[in-house]
Amino acid sequence: MTVKEVIDGFREGAEENAERAAYANELFQEAVRIGMELNNQYHTPEELREIMGRLTGKKIDDTFRLFPPFYTDFGKNITIGKDVFINSGCHFQDQGGIEVGDGALIGHNVVLATINHDLNPKENRKNHYAPVKIGAHVWIGSNATVLPGVTVGDWAVIAAGAVVAKDVPARTVVGGVPAKILKAVPKEEPQEALQKQALMQEISRHGREVEVTYEAAM
Repeated sequence: MTVKEVIDGFREGAEENAERAAYANELFQEAVRIGMELNNQYHTPEELREIMGRLTGKKIDDTFRLFPPFYTDFGKNITIGKDVFINSGCHFQDQGGIEVGDGALIGHNVVLATINHDLNPKENRKNHYAPVKIGAHVWIGSNATVLPGVTVGDWAVIAAGAVVAKDVPARTVVGGVPAKILKAVPKEEPQEALQKQALMQEISRHGREVEVTYEAAM
C-alpha cells in the first residue's frame, strides 16, 4: 500500500478497502505526531522546512516561511509552491488535496477544508472530497475559510473572515459570508508598478510632463 493509493481512495466513487483504510489511519497518526513536534517547541526556519517536508512527503522550497502553530490531519496531499508564507494558526484539511501557488500569503487562522459530509441521513455523514487550489500570489486574510472544491485565481484577495464557497476569479477581491466579489485587483505586475512610480517621480522632480507615455517608457 502506498500514499498515492491512499489519496486515490479519497476520490469520489472509490471502493472501500480495509487495507487502505488501515494505512490511512497510520498516516493520520503520523501527521498528529509530526504536528506535535512542529508546534510544541522552537524551530529555526530551516528546521521548519525539514519538518514540513516530512509532514507533506515533498521537498519544501528554501523560500517557504511558516509561523507555527500549523495543523493538518493528513499532510500528504498538500503541495506548496515557492516563496509561500503561512501565518500562525492555520488548518489545512487536505485529504481532498490542497495546492498553494508561488508567492501566496496565508493569514492567521485560515482554514482550507477539502471534506464535506453527506446531508442524507441514510448515508451516515459519508465523506465527500474535493480539492482546494490557491493560485499564485493569492493573499488570504485572517480567519478566512475556503470550502471544498474552490479554486482561487492568481493575484486574488480573500478578505479577513470570509467564507469562500465558490471559485474566485483571478485579480478579484472577495469578502463576506458567503464571499462575493467586491472589486478588481490592479493589473500591474510588481515591476511595472515600480517603473510607473519611478516615472511619476521623474515627472514631479522636473516639474514638467515627460514627452513619452508610460507605455513607451516600458
